[in-house]
Amino acid sequence: MVGMTDYFADYDTTVEFTSDEELRLDHGAMPHGGFVIRSGNTSDAQAQVIEYRLALESNPEFTASVLVAYARAVHRLNSQGRTGAVTVLDVPPGLLSPKTPAQLRAELL
Repeated sequence: MVGMTDYFADYDTTVEFTSDEELRLDHGAMPHGGFVIRSGNTSDAQAQVIEYRLALESNPEFTASVLVAYARAVHRLNSQGRTGAVTVLDVPPGLLSPKTPAQLRAELL
């Protein structure tokens, strides 16, 4: 972040450096988390709220596993004859798992 000019331009920001040892001992796992809350209406009379929670022990490991899952899915799409650019919204969730469709149905439904 230090090299990203103006990244924190509108914030009162303090950058603190840690030693390699402190990084390894106290921050090596790089946990990360947060909440996303989305509300909306399914009709004029009905309001709905959905909440997603993320609690990661290792943000880098989680990020790597997501990238591998999408690489797996894109390979499967290509095996089905699909080519071209896709977004995460274009990838069916079942293609993200290494499990077969039958395994997913048996274990998750």
